[in-house]
Amino acid sequence: MSCPITRERVVELYYLEHRAKLLDIAAFLDRLDRARPGDETASEEDFRIRSLREALKILSENEPGRARRVLELFSDPSMEPLESAAGLKGAFGTYPGGDS
Repeated sequence: MSCPITRERVVELYYLEHRAKLLDIAAFLDRLDRARPGDETASEEDFRIRSLREALKILSENEPGRARRVLELFSDPSMEPLESAAGLKGAFGTYPGGDS
């Protein structure tokens, strides 16, 4: 599906907004690099950071459907609902269960 405005106009309207978002991500990753280690082991990166890094790879691809692929990356692939939500602490923002 095509957009009703030109590519040039899309850039004019949205470039600075999205440039700022990328700078926010870069600053977050820099803070993470500077932070002192916690309980995690050196060989094991937090699943949320792994998902974020994988999402950045998807964004760098020159193919349509990036938003869908990133959303699917962050989503729980389960087809069946949980029997109980007891013990769950809330949303993580990405699926912690590994590869789908």
